[in-house]
Amino acid sequence: MALAGFINSPTGPMTTHFWGPVANWGLAGSGIYDAAMKGPEIINERMSATQCLYSALFCRFAWKVEPRNLILFSCHGANVTAQANQLRRWAMWKTEDSTSPIYNPSEVTQLGMICGGVLAGIGGVLAVRKPLMATFTSKSVPGAVASLAAHPAGPFYIHFWAPNFKWALSINNLMDLDRPTDKISMSMTSALTLTGCIFMRWSFVITPVNYSLFFVNAALSASSGYHLARKVKADYM
Repeated sequence: MALAGFINSPTGPMTTHFWGPVANWGLAGSGIYDAAMKGPEIINERMSATQCLYSALFCRFAWKVEPRNLILFSCHGANVTAQANQLRRWAMWKTEDSTSPIYNPSEVTQLGMICGGVLAGIGGVLAVRKPLMATFTSKSVPGAVASLAAHPAGPFYIHFWAPNFKWALSINNLMDLDRPTDKISMSMTSALTLTGCIFMRWSFVITPVNYSLFFVNAALSASSGYHLARKVKADYM
């Protein structure tokens, strides 16, 4: 009875609420696989740093969305850990041997400063969120603007920021259009392509329906699929 109840539950295996989060385990899985099986030269440090923040935001998103999705929460928590470990490996690779041609501690410092700046910006936004929301939902603000500000998928809620931050993953893919194929992780691009495809569907079955989540996942599946196709062509054709 318990198994049947789970299978037919709102987040059971008969629903996209189950398979979307399960597909996202591919992100953490690819980070774990690459750490165990691949050298640090394959690590895309910009993408790993972006995924750390992206998954942290989606932990909050998974907790607030209806129905609450603990599978999604756990997979993104695991991905934060996996990608942080990849960043650790990359930083050690860039700084541990001063005689190596890849020794470049300034790259590590630069990435650290960028990440620090992004975190400071997020902290600032959170600090002024409630006063700004009160301002934009006041009676003196035009109705359309106030309605947007008060909408549960609007700019003052995690339902807006988590999906839209996912654009950063696609932007990273576009910045890497000419990345050598021997430095592309097939496991990572496969996971990103798959999660983008499944979450295009998931965006229409959650509450509230999230159109921005649909479009960002369409972009992610297309851009990641491009790199996956490049990798497959280079290695197997």
